[in-house]
Amino acid sequence: MSGYCSIAPGHPVHGPYHDHEYGFPQRVEAELFERLLLEINQAGLSWETILRKREGFRRAYGGFDVDTVAAYAEADIARLLSDPGIIRNRLKVLAAIHNAQVIRGLRASHGGFAAWLDAHHPLDKPAWVKLFKRTFRFTGGEITGEFLMSLGYLPGAHHRDCPVYARIAALRPAWAQGPSAPL
Repeated sequence: MSGYCSIAPGHPVHGPYHDHEYGFPQRVEAELFERLLLEINQAGLSWETILRKREGFRRAYGGFDVDTVAAYAEADIARLLSDPGIIRNRLKVLAAIHNAQVIRGLRASHGGFAAWLDAHHPLDKPAWVKLFKRTFRFTGGEITGEFLMSLGYLPGAHHRDCPVYARIAALRPAWAQGPSAPL
């Protein structure tokens, strides 16, 4: 999404996300889950739509608390499907609940979502996509690629001449580590 660097800076919605979140490494479970949930909901829609509904998602999905969402039942599904503050797509709602349950399970198997990601790094995009499809719901190639790029596991979030690129590279994201790192 290197074109993002030409449209996002200064934009009231895209600008703050581009400048302070997109491509930056993240370890906090709720923020990883948020990013996955937002990327899944973006499928078929604009990223601006998702960013504008971000607070609605935060309210609807319990502040992106994995345990809260993993415990959602039929009444919660009905509530989500009638909430105009989010994307009311049954498959996406069910994927969020399922994926929260999976992430909860990753605590036992790997110590958490971030540790699971780290345990599989480095993979190329096709291998990540295959792993995500086996592990999560509603995670095709674009969703998985954007999720991983947005968290610094895959390169490409910013042009090399974008000022944000240098800030992210200084943090040594996953894509910048290892013998074949493109720094």
